[in-house]
Amino acid sequence: MPKAKITDEEALAFHLDPTPGKWEINATVPMTTQRDLSLAYSPGVAVPCEAIAANPETAYDYTNKGNLVAVISNGTAVLGLGNLGALGSKPVMEGKSVLFKRFADVNSIDIELDTEDPDKFIEAVKLMGPTFGGINLEDIKAPECFIIEQKLKEEMDIPVFHDDQHGTAVICAAGLINALHISGKKIEDVRIVLNGAGAAGIACIELLKRMGARHENCVVCDTKGVIYQGRTEGMNQWKSAHAITTELRTLEEAMDGADVFLGVSVKGAVTQDMVAKMADNPVIFAMANPDPEITPEEAHEVRVDAIVATGRSDYPNQVNNVLGFPYLFRGALDIHARAINDEMKIACAHALAALAREDVPDEVALAYGKSLTFGRDYIIPTPFDPRLIHRIPPAVAKAGMDTGAARRPIIDVEAYEIGLKGRMDPTASILRGLNARARSAQSRMIFAEGDDPRVLRAAVNYQRSGFGKALVVGRVEDVKSKLESAGMGDAVRELEIVNAANTTHLSTYKQFLYKRLQRKGFDRHDVHRMAARDRHVFSALMLAHGHGDGLVTGATRKSAHVLDQINHVFDADQNQGSAGVTALLHKGRIVLIGDTLVHEWPDENDLANIAEHAAGVARHMGLEPRVAFVSFSTFGYPVSERAEKMHLAPAVLDKRGVNFEYEGEMTVDVALNAAAQEAYPFQRLTGPANILIVPARHSASISVKLMQEMGGATVVGPILSGVPKPVQICSTTSTANDILNMAVLAACNIG
Repeated sequence: MPKAKITDEEALAFHLDPTPGKWEINATVPMTTQRDLSLAYSPGVAVPCEAIAANPETAYDYTNKGNLVAVISNGTAVLGLGNLGALGSKPVMEGKSVLFKRFADVNSIDIELDTEDPDKFIEAVKLMGPTFGGINLEDIKAPECFIIEQKLKEEMDIPVFHDDQHGTAVICAAGLINALHISGKKIEDVRIVLNGAGAAGIACIELLKRMGARHENCVVCDTKGVIYQGRTEGMNQWKSAHAITTELRTLEEAMDGADVFLGVSVKGAVTQDMVAKMADNPVIFAMANPDPEITPEEAHEVRVDAIVATGRSDYPNQVNNVLGFPYLFRGALDIHARAINDEMKIACAHALAALAREDVPDEVALAYGKSLTFGRDYIIPTPFDPRLIHRIPPAVAKAGMDTGAARRPIIDVEAYEIGLKGRMDPTASILRGLNARARSAQSRMIFAEGDDPRVLRAAVNYQRSGFGKALVVGRVEDVKSKLESAGMGDAVRELEIVNAANTTHLSTYKQFLYKRLQRKGFDRHDVHRMAARDRHVFSALMLAHGHGDGLVTGATRKSAHVLDQINHVFDADQNQGSAGVTALLHKGRIVLIGDTLVHEWPDENDLANIAEHAAGVARHMGLEPRVAFVSFSTFGYPVSERAEKMHLAPAVLDKRGVNFEYEGEMTVDVALNAAAQEAYPFQRLTGPANILIVPARHSASISVKLMQEMGGATVVGPILSGVPKPVQICSTTSTANDILNMAVLAACNIG
């Protein structure tokens, strides 16, 4: 499977559009009326101010302090880029902030301090303490990072955590617990070699020693070789703490007979000869980024019994900090912790290790396109395992409470875990699962409208994201010109540009089309004109003949016109039972609405068909369907002829014996609100509906566009269902990303 490619232009565009940067601030309270403003600011704000002044602990109740982390850096060690300075580090820190939000629903602000003076840095962070519930230090070079973190821990009463040190250490420890479990070894017995005595390396070895590794069994190496008792060259107090009495002087000597190798150094630092001399069932954590000290392929060539982990996502066993820091802070914030101590980090490591030993949910396997079971190639959970949010923070919180780090202990742990589950946005895992399936499918995707820059950008992104081959219908010179105007001129060599003039299949297409249309008033001239000049028809003919695996169109013409043109090639109208289903993604919820494309005024049988199509789409997206037939009435009141068919449609499904939940007719609030449903104890839905079947296409269109414009919902669709081949029709207002999403749906054959 091809790896995703990211160009400089794409990276810059991602950070520029739709607004510069990666996050913004939204109010959580009403700010509409004068009374709202008076409560939010003066005079109402004086009341919580006085309460906090009298009892500082109430800041966690009346402000956002309890769910707010600062990501702070001076940019002296940015990723693998070195000292870029404070301003140069800002995109990284913004990225760290959105990871906090995405994975653990922790609000975060990035702060870049323009100083390399540790004392000034410490003073600045210390003075900001009242604002935040925790401090995440990031990308600060060693040894200053040790000085800064230690001093801030001593002087601040909130968690201070340098993720480059401890984040790597926690995930490394989790993986090592399971690697030793598989190899049948104990941490107190194994000989460990660490290469790289910087921030991450020192933190890794210190945490492992806290977990039982013996000092004399741990050999630490840096660019000068082994750190031994009496060495003076290139030493500092943090390295000296790990010096041992030994005759070993080089990494190669240290690796002879070693059980474990931990690398936080540079590409190629470890040779196959070194690996060959390690003990039985060696554990190799080659964590240098972007390229490991030795690749898994190289290690396994000489040692098939090796358990290998890296820092890369394209190899098994990724040591990824995102498995740690969001959940460590989530647990720490939820107990109003004074610190994140070693016991909390160790609890995090053990919880991660335990999770990897359990059966992996189907949704995770679906997202990664392969089965994952505990073993040599799966010793660390994947970052998108939905169980992380409700398994790791409780373990961290318990350790914090047991060690006296909690200001406000959690009393009802079960309720806490339920609350954590509710924090996660299910739409993110659904979209990731679809992307993974698309990458696995490697579909040749036909983009019908190659004269539109949005479509071209989507086609390029489809191919560079590793989803498959993009086939663009258009004229070569026109496509080239538009790509160059969009700053993507290099992409013209990557795309396959197809048109009636350069295909060898036009005659076959015309024969097929004439056979379909000759008794519908179309002569050969009409057929030639459509096949050779109409890109929608031409693209549909390509798909019908297997010259592509999916089709995306509709960005430049109204969907009704596009559907008419596609109908010349496929049976995609209401008489054939087709339907359009649109997905609305909003505030962590996903709701499907049908029919948004095909049926103008469906009867009860059509509505039942639409419901079945929508249920199929929902299941393809990883949802268990709950269908509501919605109207302005609920279970017969008020009585209306217009609502009658919505009342009859469930009865049609009763006769069909379908295998999903459905109910109606009902108003939208009853369909979507569990509290409102309680007023109707006889109704059959077990929770809020995730599929709304509406009375007509106009009501579907109004609902979708209103949610999009007023509610800020993300719209995916309409998804065309019931057509023999994957065809997806975009709207004319689609962005390049919307078109790409539709291509992903077509690649997954949803519909």
